Amino acid sequence: MTTGAPSYADAFCAPPWGEDEERATEFATRLLADVRRPGFSAALAFAGEEVVGFATAWTTLAPFPTDRCYPQAAAGLGPERTAEWLYGARKIDELAVRPDARGTGPAAGLLQAVTEDAPDGRSWLLTSVRSTRAMSFYRRQGWTQVIHPSPGGTGIAVFLAPRHPALADAPVPP
Repeated sequence: MTTGAPSYADAFCAPPWGEDEERATEFATRLLADVRRPGFSAALAFAGEEVVGFATAWTTLAPFPTDRCYPQAAAGLGPERTAEWLYGARKIDELAVRPDARGTGPAAGLLQAVTEDAPDGRSWLLTSVRSTRAMSFYRRQGWTQVIHPSPGGTGIAVFLAPRHPALADAPVPP
C-alpha cells in the first residue's frame, strides 16, 4: 500500500504511461509555471486526512502550446477547431490518484472540482490512448472523444467536457 500524497511519479512512471524520472522531476518545474497561468486551478482529494489525488487545470490561450503532446492535438483537430474549441477553454492538465485509491471515487470529484466553473462548460483534456483505464473513465464521466487515433491505436485522444458547446460539431467516434 502506498502511503503519503500521490506524486507525479506514482501516477505516470508506471505503465501505461512509462514516463521516466526526469519527466517526473520536470513536473515540479512545470507546476511552478502553471500556477501563474490565467485560470489556473487545482484540487486535492482526501481519504480521511491523507491526500489520495490531485488535479490541475488552466485556461488555454493563443498561441497554442507547442510542447508535450499539444502539437498532436492541434494536428488532429486542425487550426480552426483548435482555436474555436480550445482557446479560452479550461484544460485539465493533470489528474492523478494514488494507486491504492483508484476505483474508489476521488478522480470523478477531482475532475468536477477543476471544471465546475469553466466558462460556458468549455473544458477539454488530452490523454494517451495507451491508457484504456483513463479513456474509459473519461467516457463514464460523460466526456466525448474528438480526436481518434490511427487504426494502430497509438497517440493521444482529445476529450471535450459534457457541457462543452462544440459537442454538437464533434465527429462521432468510429
